[in-house]
Amino acid sequence: MDYLSRLAEPDILRLLMSFPVVGILGLRQIGKTTLAKRLVSQSTEKVMYLDLENPDDQLRLENASSFFDRFHETMIILDEVQRMPELFPILRGAIDRFRKPGRFILLGSASPTLLRTSGESLAGRVAYRELSGFSVNELKPEMSWKDLWLRGGFPDSYLSPSEQTSFEWRKQFIQTYTSRELQLLGAPARAEVLYRMWSMLAFAQGQLINFERLGNSLGVTGKTAKSYLSFFEQSYLITQLQPYHSNLKKRLVKSPKIFINDSGILHALLNIKSAFDLNGRIERGSSFEGFVIMQILSRLPLGIQPYFYRTSAGAEIDLLLEKGGRPFIAIEIKASTTPKLARGFHTSCDDLDIEHRFVVALVDSPFPIKNGVEVIGPDDLDQVISLLG
Repeated sequence: MDYLSRLAEPDILRLLMSFPVVGILGLRQIGKTTLAKRLVSQSTEKVMYLDLENPDDQLRLENASSFFDRFHETMIILDEVQRMPELFPILRGAIDRFRKPGRFILLGSASPTLLRTSGESLAGRVAYRELSGFSVNELKPEMSWKDLWLRGGFPDSYLSPSEQTSFEWRKQFIQTYTSRELQLLGAPARAEVLYRMWSMLAFAQGQLINFERLGNSLGVTGKTAKSYLSFFEQSYLITQLQPYHSNLKKRLVKSPKIFINDSGILHALLNIKSAFDLNGRIERGSSFEGFVIMQILSRLPLGIQPYFYRTSAGAEIDLLLEKGGRPFIAIEIKASTTPKLARGFHTSCDDLDIEHRFVVALVDSPFPIKNGVEVIGPDDLDQVISLLG
């Protein structure tokens, strides 16, 4: 399989020059191992790769403290590090005895245990970078963003030789992830419950979540359903987009909107197999909204906060980006080649004094419309990213 350069590469290289430990987090099969090996392949340092799912590599770390001291001049990649959280205190000691930038690269699927344990043990020593699926800036020349939208950003899915093969890979991934991976990450429920919730969330894509209703459907309390969603989010399966309000307390009591992070996984959960299927489904609009939002969120720099905006009168902004406590970019998303904006979008932008206003639609070339709004397609999202600083 051909290697496609990732936008995360410069960030990770910069972190390796500053921190003794750099963690690359993300879902299984998202490309973490391939990326890490690619980055260190051009290094002049000695590099050692250990897969913590491999019993032989686990055996090598039976006396991890001595092992790390012996190879203190070697960059060590620890893959699937969530399998051995007991290593984090040992890593802290090893780093404090021989501290240098880029000594360890940790690869792992996020989980509450991993984040909590590493945060407590490696504070001030570790920097994390999340790796998402492919973005519209990482495409093969012969493929378009429409292929990425349908198949999602997992390398094995996106680069499959056919739509059918891609779909089958994603269905298998969903089955394996619910029956095995989430359980290993400390899942709060049985595999069949998690699969049912994941499927229900696919049909609720882009909608306000009602925790009590979700809980009733799963046979649990609303509080328990909320904890399930939190686990899904910490495992990089979904995003809860919070509502914007100038009063922070009011932000916290309103319901979030739910998005499946990967559009290909969303389509597999909805049994959408092809571009033809997608064009005929009522979920097409919510799918495109989630695809665009996740493309933008995966590239947000530190200090930029994403929200959606909705007034009691029904006026709405799909994505609002805040910097320094002030909203400055408003984005509406339309799965149309001739997007039309409701009056409420313009009113909301005026009320919030929004400086930059965009519509992301199914268009090939950008063009302006009234009230300073720029219509762009997914290929033009750099226009938004360039404003983020």
